[in-house]
Amino acid sequence: MRLRSQALAALFLCALAVPAMAQECGGDFEAWKQGVAAEAKAAGVGPVGLDALEAAAIDEKVLARDRAQGVFTQTFIEFSDRMISAYRLKQGAANLTKYADVFARADRQFGVQAPIIAAFWALETDFGAVQGEFHTLSALVTLSHDCRRPQLFRPQLMPLLQLIDRGVVPADVKGAWAGEIGQTQILPSDYLVRGVDGDGDGKVDLRGSVPDVIMTTANKVLSRGWKRDEPWIQEVRVPEDMPWDQTGRTNKLPLSQWAQWGITNPDGTPLIDNGLKAGLALPMGRKGPAFLAYDNFDVYLEWNQSFTYALTAANLAARLAGAKQFDPRNPETGLESEQMKALQTKLEARGYDVGTVDGILGTNTREAIRKEQMRLGLPVDGWPTPELLAKL
Repeated sequence: MRLRSQALAALFLCALAVPAMAQECGGDFEAWKQGVAAEAKAAGVGPVGLDALEAAAIDEKVLARDRAQGVFTQTFIEFSDRMISAYRLKQGAANLTKYADVFARADRQFGVQAPIIAAFWALETDFGAVQGEFHTLSALVTLSHDCRRPQLFRPQLMPLLQLIDRGVVPADVKGAWAGEIGQTQILPSDYLVRGVDGDGDGKVDLRGSVPDVIMTTANKVLSRGWKRDEPWIQEVRVPEDMPWDQTGRTNKLPLSQWAQWGITNPDGTPLIDNGLKAGLALPMGRKGPAFLAYDNFDVYLEWNQSFTYALTAANLAARLAGAKQFDPRNPETGLESEQMKALQTKLEARGYDVGTVDGILGTNTREAIRKEQMRLGLPVDGWPTPELLAKL
């Protein structure tokens, strides 16, 4: 007990010795904010930005949103059916025509095709119609002070304060609950570094200027590793049987290999080898929709780490580029949210890192499922089924 008390005392003294600006999250809010202010002042933020920080407050509605992302418990088919709406397809086509010259300029300068940009524009804000009503600085202050995921939000505080201090955005700028701003929901760090004046008026306005939005979005996509003129996804038809353990987005193989295993175009015609490698993505298992995922698809996951969102955005871009609606096929019955939590709990008990037991089929959970399917002699497709849950 004495050693423990001495250790606690030492930790307390160390905490006192660390300057307030080094405190990442938690503790007294005003003291924490003073530490952020000291950090901002050291980074060159002036009175306008510091005054804005002083007025920022905790927003409980932001915390509620952060803990209630139930939309990602939907299957890929459910989510994509809702998000790829007739309105977005029609309005997207109209905007591709209306702003064709700007999209062409973005393609020339950054190598990002117009449908890619238009799809993000549609999904994020319905082409600027719904940009969010959260006070952006208070949202980021709230999520940075909260100790759930400060590593995601604290790095955005300084860029936002710099944008405010320079007059690029007002102190009361509003956007999404997670701190994104503008018509394609750009984070402050990208706004600051990747912002492009697309209309030539001497400023970057991602809330009101469509040319600025298009050019900046293209610049952001390029910065995440986009490869000019290369595809992102390609719908395919898979056979009844093949080496399922070779599937998965990250296991990229030549198209000739996929063709050898019996994969074809959706209409049954042979794949044409384009000289590129791709992984086989099966969002709802081997009996559901299937897509070859090229290197450019990985950029979608840089935009949003949800595989369901990323694949939906990639499909919307493909539709805007002229592709047909994908075939949902007939996937095996999956798990409800509570069943998914039970499965994740069982996987954790076997030593797998599934992140959070939240009922969401995320990347870690998919990988754990694949390993258990392999161990149990089941087809390895990363899709959770009642059969798998029962066997565990």
